Amino acid sequence: MAANFLRLDKPRGCRAIEGRHIMSEQNKFIQTRAFRMETSEDHPSNNTENPTMGDVINARLGRRDALRGMLAVTALSSVGGLAGNILTAGAADAAHHMKSSFKFDEISHGVDEKHHVASGHDADILLRWGDALFENSPVFDPAKQTKASQEKQFGYNNDFVGFIPLNGAADNGLLCVNHEYTNEELMFPGLGRQDKANYAGMTKDIADVEMAAHGGTVVEIKKSGGKWAPVLSSEYNRRITATTEMEMSGPAAGNALVKTNADTSGTKVLGTINNCAGGITPWGTYLMAEENFNGYFWNKDGAASHPNADMLKRYGAPGQWYNWGAYYDRFDVAKEPNEVHRFGWIVEVDAMDPTSTPKKRTALGRFKHEGAETIINKDGRIVVYTGDDERGDYLYKFVTKGKYDPNNRAANMNLLDEGTLYVARFNADGSLNWLPLVHGENGLTEANGFADQAAVLVFARKAGDVVGATKMDRPEDVQPNPKTNKVYVCLTNNKYRGDRHPLDAANPREKNPFGHIIEITPNGDDHADASSKWDILVQGGNPAKPEQGAVFNKATSENGWFGSPDNATVDHTGRLWITTDQGSAWPKTGTADGVWALETDGELRGTGKMFFRVPIGAEMCGPCFNPDDTAFFLAVQHPASDGAKAFPGFERNSTFEDPATRWPDFKDDMPPRPSVVVISKKGGGVVGS
Repeated sequence: MAANFLRLDKPRGCRAIEGRHIMSEQNKFIQTRAFRMETSEDHPSNNTENPTMGDVINARLGRRDALRGMLAVTALSSVGGLAGNILTAGAADAAHHMKSSFKFDEISHGVDEKHHVASGHDADILLRWGDALFENSPVFDPAKQTKASQEKQFGYNNDFVGFIPLNGAADNGLLCVNHEYTNEELMFPGLGRQDKANYAGMTKDIADVEMAAHGGTVVEIKKSGGKWAPVLSSEYNRRITATTEMEMSGPAAGNALVKTNADTSGTKVLGTINNCAGGITPWGTYLMAEENFNGYFWNKDGAASHPNADMLKRYGAPGQWYNWGAYYDRFDVAKEPNEVHRFGWIVEVDAMDPTSTPKKRTALGRFKHEGAETIINKDGRIVVYTGDDERGDYLYKFVTKGKYDPNNRAANMNLLDEGTLYVARFNADGSLNWLPLVHGENGLTEANGFADQAAVLVFARKAGDVVGATKMDRPEDVQPNPKTNKVYVCLTNNKYRGDRHPLDAANPREKNPFGHIIEITPNGDDHADASSKWDILVQGGNPAKPEQGAVFNKATSENGWFGSPDNATVDHTGRLWITTDQGSAWPKTGTADGVWALETDGELRGTGKMFFRVPIGAEMCGPCFNPDDTAFFLAVQHPASDGAKAFPGFERNSTFEDPATRWPDFKDDMPPRPSVVVISKKGGGVVGS
């Protein structure tokens, strides 16, 4: 769902660039798009004096251990009940089989050209980039791509995956998939990396294909004869792209900050871009989270004279990762200064109505959203959790004003237009304050640059700065567990701890290349409450290497630990599943990205088990279950991309003609294709049981 380590793909914020700082000398030459992210990813834009999670954890657990980049076992015991970080394979194996709620035999760490799944399970390719979505979709021809064909085919770089059952069925529903960004060097024959060539090979036609490959897909899928497949004749199927007409709704709609020459009403906008993770609401709509929108805007020379130049810098725009602004004025910050304000929102799509207009829900704030996961609060209101996926930025929640009505879908359709947006401040005593971002309160006044509530929401990052939110180690997916009311925050990594971002209690390592997971407990099980409690569940990395500061339960096997947690999901029994995004830093762990089952309660709390592994260069995204947990949907993004130069036997950059893997087709005339995989248990039953 995604900025993390050095990568061959376009950085997106949901996955950024650490690699050149942590990889070995022989890998430092790996090609990177880091320079495209100088103002946003590689150099975070939050230069406030706000406390960081490193400061908070440091205060809570003791400065000596935090500065070592490690947490003492005794200290951790007082936080989350974790014990030890030394693995003994025999004890781990016995613990898994005797007590674990996950009964599968885990797979091993490693990296190769294929995917791998735990024994007793099948992993089938459900949808690939270019696959047909309609009965009249053209056959995919990677050598002859057009805007018109791509608009009728499955898009590129699938990230978030959501499932909406039809008529309550577990074996028939709508699959909702985000298409985050594009890799032109792997998509188009003979093109290569365009940012390295000053876009010399780009054309408007190629840019149009890229724009059509972005956005999202809604497609009906059905299980028949034991296998899942898309229903091409379905009335529900649709593509959403970077040119789909959308409506701006909520407090910022119609405000002067979002009006453009092309839309003087400030209510209509074309398209959605860089959709990372997302969510499915209780009333069956699809939430698309716009993340690294800054990279799509053009004209760095014109940025200095922008009427909100300081806010452009705070959001890292214009990033110029794409040259769409060379063809379309709306992506040029000098020609359309407010167009950039129309991206970075949560988009709500009525998946049940393919003719409906998607809505950008401005009440949820504008920043680099990783996802938008919802939970029904005990008073009936809806709470949406979302992270701002950049090093040094914040964690948010939105609480609706109205209550969810399970018997009246129509009454819920605009719930996300009214409510209160909060940002998190973590405290060293294990408490958490949710600070309201409301105009006129806590310094959010005209004197401080906020003319009204619309300005607070358009510039939500600045609002978080003013109220004193806690700088985080790249908050990605934020996953509430409706069975326990706990909330899990994936913090993927941060190389700036101890430098630009001092240590605190919730971000404890001076250099944090492997990330960690925080568990939040709402006071009184009330997600709308202004206070919560927090613990650390695990710290990523290899526990056998003390210098990495990893902390897992002692029962975790040599394959059960992971680095760079990114996306998460909770199955219908309340079990937590984690996916990772290491980017090109996978040589530091020696394993490709994948899926880990993670215990959250009892004696095995903090114990991981490896369930699935992606092919070389890919990232693991979009974990999602169907209603009875007999199908587990996963998104394999950008195969052949990340760290190809470090892949033994290949050791060069991947291209369309010469990729590190041709997964999933393994045909000479097919490039690697991002794909959605569906996992089922052989013979039927609950996945992972």
